Amino acid sequence: MKPVPTLERDVTPEGSDYEVVRRAIEKISLDYRDQPSLEELAEAVGETPTGLQKLFTRWAGLSPKAFLQAVTLDHARKLLDSGMPLLETSFEVGMSGPGRLHDLFVTHEAMSPGDYKNRGAGLTIRYGFHISPFGVALVMVTDRGLAGLSFNDAGDERAAFADMSGRWPNANYVEDMSATAPYAARIFDPAKWRADQPLRVVMIGTDFQLRVWDALLRIPMGKACTYSSIAERIGQPTASRAVGAAVGANPLSFVVPCHRAIGKSGALTGYHWGLTRKRAILGWEAGQLQAPAA
Repeated sequence: MKPVPTLERDVTPEGSDYEVVRRAIEKISLDYRDQPSLEELAEAVGETPTGLQKLFTRWAGLSPKAFLQAVTLDHARKLLDSGMPLLETSFEVGMSGPGRLHDLFVTHEAMSPGDYKNRGAGLTIRYGFHISPFGVALVMVTDRGLAGLSFNDAGDERAAFADMSGRWPNANYVEDMSATAPYAARIFDPAKWRADQPLRVVMIGTDFQLRVWDALLRIPMGKACTYSSIAERIGQPTASRAVGAAVGANPLSFVVPCHRAIGKSGALTGYHWGLTRKRAILGWEAGQLQAPAA
């Protein structure tokens, strides 16, 4: 039988550092929806903010802020797994406020109706396949900016290219990873999402599609919007189905966040690149919003 270890002061149940940490953990676990600040936690346990930060980090191996984030994400995952819609989940776990990270800043322009009608004739599109957090990404660019972004599983590159190039069949396609690599690196690295250096995007679609895609760009990270709400935003309140079709035709996955569009019931509904990937993107975004500030 192993001997019982001697308990030092740090682990004495009452009147000790342990008691301070225990009460801090209890408050975080009970009040995580309110996202209590370090100062609020410190006041609740009778410590200074600096003292609690050092004590908690030494005890738990992570800061009170990081522990709060972990508790919040754990509850969010459970709620999403139970079927609760993303929007309701974000309110439930106190994530409805503005995030510490800006969304992917973009500046966009539309090709002329004639360019779209000609199905890309006279347009040179450079493309390349890159590893991304959501599988293999097919990145397509013109001399005016990013024109296409889609996802596929390894081995499905040919089908992915056929799907995307079929949207503009008369364009001239050139495989050029040196041209697409800077875009791939920029898109999937939140540290490079800067308002003063927006990502240049060119949209190629019908007038109606362009209006829907522009509305998608206005949905902030961590939020979701129903197709009917998007229809109202573009002044077409009875066009929910047409909006859904335009969302599904979005050639700029992730950058133009069609993954944030949901059904009226709150269900995630379909996604051109797979519902599992849609869930993965939403989960990744939730993690970015909860990541410690740099």
